Amino acid sequence: MIQFTVKRYLNICLISGLMAFGFLPSPAMLMDESLITIETMHTALVYRVEDSEVNCYYFGESLQDYEVFRSVTTPAKGPLISSARGQNFNEPALRVTHHDGVLSTELTYIKHETKAVSPGVRQTIITLKDKVYAFWVEVSFTAWFNEDIISMSTRLLNREPGPVQLFDYASGYLPLYAGKYFLTSFHGEWYSEMNLQEEELTRGIKILDSRHGTRSTHKLSPAFILSLDRPATETTGHLVAGTIAWSGNWSLTFEKQVSEVVHCLGGINSEGSEWELAPGGSFQTPRFLFTYSAAGKGRASRYFHRWARKYALMQGERLRPTLLNNWEGTYFDFDERKIEEIIRDGSEIGVEMFVLDDGWFGSRYPRDNDRAGLGDWTVNRKKLPGGIGHLIEQTHARGMKFGIWIEPEMVNPKSELYERHPEWVLQEPTRDRYRQRNQYVLDMGNPSVQDFVFGITDHLLTEYPAIAYIKWDANSHFSNVGSTVLPTERQSYVNIAYTQGLYHVLDRIRAKYPEVMMQVCASGGGRVDYGALPYFHEFWTSDDTDALQRIFIQWGTSHFFPAIAMAAHVSATPGHLTHRVLPIKFRFDVAMTGRLGMELQPGQMSEEEKAFSNMALKTYREIVRPVVQLGDLYRLVSPYEHNIASLMYVSTDRRRAVLFAYHHHFRFGDMFDNIRPQGLDPTARYKIRDINTIDPERQKWSEHSYTGEFLMKHGFRVVSSWGSTDDPLAIGLFGEYTSEVVELQQVD
Repeated sequence: MIQFTVKRYLNICLISGLMAFGFLPSPAMLMDESLITIETMHTALVYRVEDSEVNCYYFGESLQDYEVFRSVTTPAKGPLISSARGQNFNEPALRVTHHDGVLSTELTYIKHETKAVSPGVRQTIITLKDKVYAFWVEVSFTAWFNEDIISMSTRLLNREPGPVQLFDYASGYLPLYAGKYFLTSFHGEWYSEMNLQEEELTRGIKILDSRHGTRSTHKLSPAFILSLDRPATETTGHLVAGTIAWSGNWSLTFEKQVSEVVHCLGGINSEGSEWELAPGGSFQTPRFLFTYSAAGKGRASRYFHRWARKYALMQGERLRPTLLNNWEGTYFDFDERKIEEIIRDGSEIGVEMFVLDDGWFGSRYPRDNDRAGLGDWTVNRKKLPGGIGHLIEQTHARGMKFGIWIEPEMVNPKSELYERHPEWVLQEPTRDRYRQRNQYVLDMGNPSVQDFVFGITDHLLTEYPAIAYIKWDANSHFSNVGSTVLPTERQSYVNIAYTQGLYHVLDRIRAKYPEVMMQVCASGGGRVDYGALPYFHEFWTSDDTDALQRIFIQWGTSHFFPAIAMAAHVSATPGHLTHRVLPIKFRFDVAMTGRLGMELQPGQMSEEEKAFSNMALKTYREIVRPVVQLGDLYRLVSPYEHNIASLMYVSTDRRRAVLFAYHHHFRFGDMFDNIRPQGLDPTARYKIRDINTIDPERQKWSEHSYTGEFLMKHGFRVVSSWGSTDDPLAIGLFGEYTSEVVELQQVD
């Protein structure tokens, strides 16, 4: 293990700053040309050119000396890209059939180039070519130095005299070496997203993948953590964390054979996605994003969060507003008067935005349920005689912004759109047309459909420029994978063409409307991926707003995605499907760990609940929001391992922090270790107070202050069955569904 000294840290900061602005060449350029180094502040990936082949020699913590790899004689872990046939007997990252039917590909090194893309961001492109054929592969790495994230993708170029058939074309390939491997993956489905599971990899192949088309994260997430040698904890262990930035079908493969090397591949799921590359054509794969942590899962999460806020979210460093959505309060059953009352009630408790959900459209086929109207984006004047403009006026008059729900990629059979254009839906001519939620999926690979979908948003925002927020939903996955605009021999293009078409539409929307907030939703958390998120400000984490289950859903989601993007709403109780009755404080305390919103309608509250909601929303806006949305996350006590859960957020300057604790399952006699904060300045002193409490007397600063070192080593005592919580270092979790929120603030 190389010791990370203060001197080395300062040298890295100085050199990286000069490199980022182009005053110094990259490390690879400074050293022998046989070495190719992709480096961030704490991570390095080292390749070496040997006999015209590029092999991976190192992936791990940054080193002081890379030149040593010129003389390393131990075998390489693996090639830059593992291609099919030849001497490779592992799962290939690249499998093609050349124009003359030859199945093997043997790549040789041509050149590499490293350049500054922007301050702190460098790109390295390594160019390879087949030994015989005019088939080229450009492997591109982007390294975000300060955020410790690296991306890998490939561009395939056909310069052969005939077409090349692409069968496997992974974005990235990493050969990893350790004694043992422990894979953490994230599984779930509607109402139960992002559940953690961990398993040791044994000999053979482990595949995680999706074939759902629109809903890229419906069953499994394209994200993983691979712990090396032993299972990593939040604060200890070496690991690789990675994900695929793609909103369609994806695949992650982990192969462990006779050697201790694990071959990790990630990219588009090639099953049913064969692609013909015409002479002169090229194909660009999506980004495979990854990081390396030598200090557990928490550090890897913070790397991804910091990177996402700065580079992967729309306006990711701008605070998000609180909002009230009418869906759980009304579903399809509303009229203008009812919506006006909800707007009025929302303003009285202090939300900043009202969002009108499904059911506002359809003339000939009114959207009064999920069986009709989808695709006909005209206002239902029977429900809303004053139209959208009237509701916007009502919202603005009460000091709030206005948002609206759309589902532009789908259509009901009972709609004017489907009657006019049945050929626009995905379909197979010899098969029945399968439906989910009484709807079909429009063919986003069809240019006419792309124009129509763009036109939905464009018309709304042109006619009603005061719309500040769009909830973009997608409630169906692929069933009939076929297109009327593609020839018979190109039907395997459908999966990829759909996602490319979606991105094309979103590019057009963002070019014209960069300031409109947008949420990505797909039956809840069915499209939570870094392919979609650059177009959106946030995602709908799950249709399950039950606070108890949200503890687990949000815990899993937080491993890769920041709180600012995680929509978390206070629901009605009893819950929609759980029928569970939960205290309003518990519901707010859970929702405050994301972008706070409400499904619970103020008109259905008691006066006491309204008063608490008003206070909680104010507390969130003034105290919690800046820390949670822009700060660093530390997961302290896992709900998977204990009957309590705790997490905290710390501002980047470490002057403020907010700690959350929940008692999600009560067993009499349970004893808990102290909850120990993390991320504080050890030398600074902090004062403490309970916030978001029903008892105003508890919202007082502690008489004493404590050093960050003391708080992180001593922690907060959990009082769960008996005892006093008068001690500011005690957290009272008396029974099931109790919770506490603690603010920590530096004393000047």
